[in-house]
Amino acid sequence: MNLTGKQIIGLTFSAEGSTVFQSLNPTTGEKLPTQFHAATLAELDQAAHKAQIAFQVYRQKSGTEKALFLEKIAEEIDNLGDDLINIATAETGLPAGRIAGERGRTTGQLRLFAQLLRDGSWVNARIETAIPDRQPLPKVDIRMMHRALGPVGVFGASNFPLAFSVAGGDTASALAAGCPVIVKAHSAHPGTSELVGSAIQQAALKSKMPEGVFSLLHGSGTVIGSALVQHPVIKAIGFTGSYQGGMALFNLAVKRPVPIPVYAEMGSTNPVFILPKIMQEKGALIAQQFAASVTLGVGQFCTNPGMMIINQSGASQGFKSDLSKEFRHAKGGVMLTKGIQDAYHKGVAKHLEKESVTVMAEGDEGGGFTAVKPVLFETNGQAVDANPELSEEIFGPASVLVETQSKEELLHIAQNLEGHLTATVHGTPEELTEYADLLELLEQKVGRLIINGFPTGVEVCHAMMHGGPFPATTDSRSTSVGTAAIYRFTRPVSYQNFPENLLPDELKTNNPLRVWRLVNGAFQQ
Repeated sequence: MNLTGKQIIGLTFSAEGSTVFQSLNPTTGEKLPTQFHAATLAELDQAAHKAQIAFQVYRQKSGTEKALFLEKIAEEIDNLGDDLINIATAETGLPAGRIAGERGRTTGQLRLFAQLLRDGSWVNARIETAIPDRQPLPKVDIRMMHRALGPVGVFGASNFPLAFSVAGGDTASALAAGCPVIVKAHSAHPGTSELVGSAIQQAALKSKMPEGVFSLLHGSGTVIGSALVQHPVIKAIGFTGSYQGGMALFNLAVKRPVPIPVYAEMGSTNPVFILPKIMQEKGALIAQQFAASVTLGVGQFCTNPGMMIINQSGASQGFKSDLSKEFRHAKGGVMLTKGIQDAYHKGVAKHLEKESVTVMAEGDEGGGFTAVKPVLFETNGQAVDANPELSEEIFGPASVLVETQSKEELLHIAQNLEGHLTATVHGTPEELTEYADLLELLEQKVGRLIINGFPTGVEVCHAMMHGGPFPATTDSRSTSVGTAAIYRFTRPVSYQNFPENLLPDELKTNNPLRVWRLVNGAFQQ
């Protein structure tokens, strides 16, 4: 399948800009052949204008119509076959099996949102019927439900070229909500982005969706990305990436004449606490599983466990020996971009500048242009207390073992944690009860709390919360994974004393869609 290297603007392709770039194969260091045109501001305006017009039509589409659109996107992505696998592996260095699995996750979440739309109860309809003769004042008829915000800007992520990119969770949830989407493709995998964008374009055409319901732009984040955030048509932003990138977009958004929400996921250390008795009982297995979690995908997951906290005990020396062995045998690999590799090396060097930090074990780098090796550091609770930056994320296969002298010191570290996506506690049933105060502290610090497991592997489902307090995200009230993500791109609207024929179907008295509603304080269908 030939790539055009052009922008996708509604149902057309465009290449007005003179600036071109090529993606890089991170395994070989070679440039891939297709030249991609960076979008111009005029092309952004075209995409935004089409999105604004499309919104007035798309927002009124029924749940069934939008569900069919999402399912058609999934079908068109599947139809890309090996072409998608081949370009994605070339642009990312990820193995074909990983790309195939991520494609399944991408299409699976599109189909999950389609199921949500068909059910229809997600709109959270609430009805309070009138009581005209209520004393001392009559009660009016008032009804409320969620409605789409408007056109949304989405930034493709580097580490998930499919599941957090062009047709990923932000795009799927925004389209499900009734919002047109303009995607700023990640410059590390523009070919992958174009193929998926073309699949969405074809799905829109075949589903008879309004032109402008989707557009895809290439180019610099500091130029076209900044302009996308500041464009007056855009009503919300979805972003997965670095703290610096997320905060730059957030600051632009709040300084607009009309500020908009930025849902930025910006990284996390995802601390893991190992309690003494479970360490004694299952230390070797925990060490093995921890090393596997840290090095999974060369550590390029936002849920990578970058810190482990233990109490010094009779079992801790043996446990540390097991950890060292696992990391010495661990394999590194190719990172997604040269920039990510450079940042990893800088993060490792920064840790080594601390006198109280030592390298406990290093793994094998493996081969490839952007290859790195796993590193396990060791330090103590006092050092973390004095150097909070030790608890900051190093994006890649690195982690820090922190050994504390008492339960009180362990709780002190938990109390001083910043916001993270996840926290994990390993303990026996008796220990978990004994350390209930630790669980209460961690609940205030993270979006997902895990018992006797590891944070890598995020289930796409109705109950998933993938987010957390700042600086993990810019809004801890929302998730970027699972069906609750739809509420990022909606707002509640109340309808007072409306005639039945003018009400949305979800709020009509006879409930033609049979959705669940809160009617006068009681849920009913």
